Amino acid sequence: MFKKIIAPIIITIIVVIIMIIYTITIAFIKSLPLLLIIFIGILYLGGIIICIITLVERIREIKKGETDDLSKY
Repeated sequence: MFKKIIAPIIITIIVVIIMIIYTITIAFIKSLPLLLIIFIGILYLGGIIICIITLVERIREIKKGETDDLSKY
């Protein structure tokens, strides 16, 4: 079961790191207005939260025995 959980964790970590890097990069652009930087930061923060929530749901599905989540559709 642990092998099935590792892939979603790694993918989530990679996506979260990329979002953090983009947010930091945008924050250091001096030509952008502060409101735009804050708005983009909030969007990326929301994306990070959604990724983590999705990861938690996926881990719960795997622990229940639903390894193939596409079978529901």
